[in-house]
Amino acid sequence: MSHQFNGFRWLAVTAVALSFMGVTAIPQGATAREIVAFRDADYPAGTIVVRTGERRLYYVMGDGRALRYPVGVGKVGKAWAGRAMIDGKHLSPAWSPPADVKRDNPHLPDVIPGGSPKNPMGAAALTLNVGQYAIHGTNVPSSIGGFVSYGCIRMYNQDVLDLYGRVSLGTTVIVTR
Repeated sequence: MSHQFNGFRWLAVTAVALSFMGVTAIPQGATAREIVAFRDADYPAGTIVVRTGERRLYYVMGDGRALRYPVGVGKVGKAWAGRAMIDGKHLSPAWSPPADVKRDNPHLPDVIPGGSPKNPMGAAALTLNVGQYAIHGTNVPSSIGGFVSYGCIRMYNQDVLDLYGRVSLGTTVIVTR
């Protein structure tokens, strides 16, 4: 019970802090997530499973349940599958476009500050130890549910903040097609 309280307190404090930084966050927590049956015994509690074909991210809770979030995933030719671990947790991160993004969009600046409405990372990012990928928020909520990124997993800002509070460095992430 105290773990849930701490999570809600963390979310409220984060929302206030983000509002001072110019990032819009919805303080009542994630709205797109839902608890669903998840009976895949291959994944222990605490694992993140991204099913790109479904455009869904699952946070495995154990006991046959998972939190399910809608996500945007990699475009055709940019999607990937495999195993990774969270190696960084960042609130309101600045963003430097990777070389392939910069090549396709040469007008982009070298760095977009955190909190900028032009920053595609949104409210938070969970960086992965493979490639230049992250699970992150978005400044384009209409992109959730699509094949839209260069391989990153996009979430609604309120959902990435909810997931941010549940995971730690080293959390396993499995991306399937």
